[in-house]
Amino acid sequence: MYDVCIIGSGVVGSAIARELSKYQVRVALVERAEDVTQGASKANSGIVHGGYSAKNGTLKAELCAIGNRMYDDWQNELHFGLRRCGSLVVAFDDQDLEALGRLYENGAKNGARGLKILSAAEVRSIEPNSSAQIKGALHCSTAGVTSPYELTIALAENAVRNGVALMLNHEVTAIETANHFTVRAGNTAIEAEFVINAAGVRSDQVARMVNAADFEITPRKGEYILFERGYGGLVNTVVFQTPTKNGKGILVTSTYHGNLMIGPNAEEVSDRDDAGTAEESLKEIIATARKSVPVFDLSKVITNFSGLRPTSTRKDFIIEESSVPRFINVAGIDSPGLTSSPAIALRVLEILKSAGLVLRAKSAFQSLRRGIIIPKSLEPAELKRRVELSEGPERIVCRCEQVSEAEILDAMGRGIPIETTDAVKRRTRAGMGQCQGQFCRPRVKALLARELGRPVEEIHVRRDERATEGRPGRAFFQRLAAAERAPDISPERRRQTVGGHGGD
Repeated sequence: MYDVCIIGSGVVGSAIARELSKYQVRVALVERAEDVTQGASKANSGIVHGGYSAKNGTLKAELCAIGNRMYDDWQNELHFGLRRCGSLVVAFDDQDLEALGRLYENGAKNGARGLKILSAAEVRSIEPNSSAQIKGALHCSTAGVTSPYELTIALAENAVRNGVALMLNHEVTAIETANHFTVRAGNTAIEAEFVINAAGVRSDQVARMVNAADFEITPRKGEYILFERGYGGLVNTVVFQTPTKNGKGILVTSTYHGNLMIGPNAEEVSDRDDAGTAEESLKEIIATARKSVPVFDLSKVITNFSGLRPTSTRKDFIIEESSVPRFINVAGIDSPGLTSSPAIALRVLEILKSAGLVLRAKSAFQSLRRGIIIPKSLEPAELKRRVELSEGPERIVCRCEQVSEAEILDAMGRGIPIETTDAVKRRTRAGMGQCQGQFCRPRVKALLARELGRPVEEIHVRRDERATEGRPGRAFFQRLAAAERAPDISPERRRQTVGGHGGD
């Protein structure tokens, strides 16, 4: 029997769990996947938004501005990675400039800080690689970048350390209501006084299990292109284009770890597991991103991916006790959900208190969590020596990202089961380098097999090995890059050159 059952371990569900773990409350965090952060929380832009874009008067506007201000405290406690680099919304014509003025006014009403309208010359001084066609920009100094999956893992780790029961591989199939809730998840019956529905793109399906769905979720897919680490220095801020009705549009940014990233587009899809990308979409992202920053080199692309945003029919966050008492919907958390998540967690606690949950503070709450990744810059000879070690904490398992055996073992000992190479990758970056795991994946598998006491054949990249089938490979981007370096060939020949899927 639990006081609260949270369905969904994305950034919102994990933030709520961590906030509840400060109190004498029995909490279960239930997740259908084999790890936390498997939905939109691992496949998004990783932007801490300034709070100027959401329409004033909405929950998005209110909670984004509050959440932005809470991130520094989170970083100081959880050490997941945060850089306040600022953002630019760039304008290409007079119509865009007028839109920037409206964004500025809206941001001021929302309580966004650090806003300023810049001239074209000021934009170029901040972003020397930006387009000469830019006529001005809205600058927000308080925006930044974070590592969204590392943040979610940090929240979940800290929640588990403080007593939350995490149940992975538990897909909720039914919820029964009586004096309390019985949540059926796999072969487990989880009894709870309160249920929080933070199930992302499946939140309407979960709400329908108790006849509490007065909204629908439409998954909106966004595709991204990621360049090698170190290439993020091409830009100094997060560079947005003037928003459209479909969202904030194509951005160009450095990730927290220094990769360049461009995207996302916006496409409504029906398949709630659609993680695919398409050549035509990626070409459109490239062309649109070049309007802002023309000079990026496609030969430096290392991968592409997509994420699904849970867009609701209400067009705003849904954070409320539903028509079913003590069943709380936290749904439709699309952008700026990552930024808003600290404030969303506090809002949910207020709803729980109003619904009758008694919150008594724990005297032994542990707020601090050590980071896992240890930055290194090893000399070639030392790197070679540590790569060639047969075992031991010093041994380098991932050559590209210089990840040691000690870091992987540390990640495995933090209360969340780790059974796949992708789970190791999200925590340590082993496999995120230029070779994309070709060198280190067998070594990570062998290490997991040793620690878990399993045959190496039973260690997988992820539970669903087909999840990334059909994505264009690096060869696709290499052909695009080669075509760009050969402007003398005819347009028809260029089309032939860049056609077809990559093979790796």
